[in-house]
Amino acid sequence: MIIHYGYENLKILNPVVTTGIFDGVHRGHVALLQCLKKRAAELGGESVVVTFHPHPRIVLAQDHQGLSFLSTMDEKTVLLESAGIDHMIIIEFTREFSLLGACDFIRKILVGKIGTKHLVIGYNHHFGKSREGDFVTIEQCAGSFGLDVERVEGFYTAGMAVSSSNIRNMLLEGSTEEANNILGYNYPISGVVTEGRKIGRTIGFPTANIEPSEQYKLVPARGVYAVEVKVGDSVYPGMLSIGSNPTVNSDPLKRFIEVNIFNFNDDIYGNIITVIFRKRLRSEMKFSDISQLASQIEIDRQEVLKFFS
Repeated sequence: MIIHYGYENLKILNPVVTTGIFDGVHRGHVALLQCLKKRAAELGGESVVVTFHPHPRIVLAQDHQGLSFLSTMDEKTVLLESAGIDHMIIIEFTREFSLLGACDFIRKILVGKIGTKHLVIGYNHHFGKSREGDFVTIEQCAGSFGLDVERVEGFYTAGMAVSSSNIRNMLLEGSTEEANNILGYNYPISGVVTEGRKIGRTIGFPTANIEPSEQYKLVPARGVYAVEVKVGDSVYPGMLSIGSNPTVNSDPLKRFIEVNIFNFNDDIYGNIITVIFRKRLRSEMKFSDISQLASQIEIDRQEVLKFFS
């Protein structure tokens, strides 16, 4: 996949284009991308995804509290490439760009700069100033510039439309396995291993404290999880805790992300590792003392081992 930063001086053969944020690149997105690739092959062209960075909500929202997304730009790039897309165009999203109307976006950028011949959009996709460009508007504007538009119907599973917002809600509720099923892969978070309080090692469960690499990367609900941990080129099973550690910490507003990596003793402070969420075991709990906490962690460990076996 060829990555373009901006839309100047592009040389793309008969571009067949889709546009959007593609947060998470979930199964619904993949269905649309398969349609895009099929249409590009039929028209003798190349498949093109136009996306935006930073996320428009980061630029336009007055309050960033609670703002979170399923994928970083690096993760999105890997997922789009694995889907077999030929070109990815990343447009810088600014307040000035947000004022561009739907018809102007089609005329100036999709047709004028990219040379789009065929546009594929999702069933509820909008673009342009204040999201004014619904399918009817897009189709009318595109037609005046000789651009064909195709709408792909929504992707459903278990009677529910697959959407990034639904998946975000699932993860925030701790429904990890359901979210992974709709994503089409297991949800990851990457981050730097930082110095912790080293309480875990005093009770036989040393942990790596993780600081997520991306500020707006969604962190799932508080609790204990079975995870896979990618360190370099190796992957290990582990158990991960998200929460304030109420047994040893009096501040409920604090949030720690700590992972106990099974069969691993290397010093990885300062390294970037990736945790891959597989199953939520339980909610966060407060115990009367450290010994009770250690007993519960051993129960958690056995459940994780059983899960991976």
